[in-house]
Amino acid sequence: MALKSTINKATIHLSDMDRNYYDTLQLTVAQHPSETDRRMMIRLIAFVLNANEHLQFGKGVSDEDEAAIWQINYSEEIELWIELGQLDEKRLKKACNRSQQVKLYCYGSSVDTWWQQSQSKLNQFNKLSIESFSEETAQTLELLADRSMEFQISIQDGQLWLTSGDETLLIELTKLK
Repeated sequence: MALKSTINKATIHLSDMDRNYYDTLQLTVAQHPSETDRRMMIRLIAFVLNANEHLQFGKGVSDEDEAAIWQINYSEEIELWIELGQLDEKRLKKACNRSQQVKLYCYGSSVDTWWQQSQSKLNQFNKLSIESFSEETAQTLELLADRSMEFQISIQDGQLWLTSGDETLLIELTKLK
């Protein structure tokens, strides 16, 4: 018998002053059995950073033809393809060929090594932007993972402030490309 996804619910009160986007997001996040809490939380923050009425979670982990998160317009064109982790050139090239814009959010203790090895190949893709989460931020996000979550998130001047109960976390990404 195959393991089923864990269903997580997140209510996010979002104030994105950088993009003038304000919303209360009611998100249902299906966590694949192979997906860690850390990756799921990074995926949630990546969603928030790009929040849009057409943005949706893809199958990502379980289907190579779908992004972790993507935005598809009414003409079925992929406007934004978002991936997570330290991916190989082949998958990112495929995403760049299928989408108008591709974003990769990296995390993990080996991001610097991965970037040194991949930088020259990935710099060839004009549609690709890459940002990374610090290891400390990723660890703290993982601790906030729960089946039912509620966050207040403010984004201003490239800084994301996340509040959950009494906890407040500053999330700043490092732009690699």
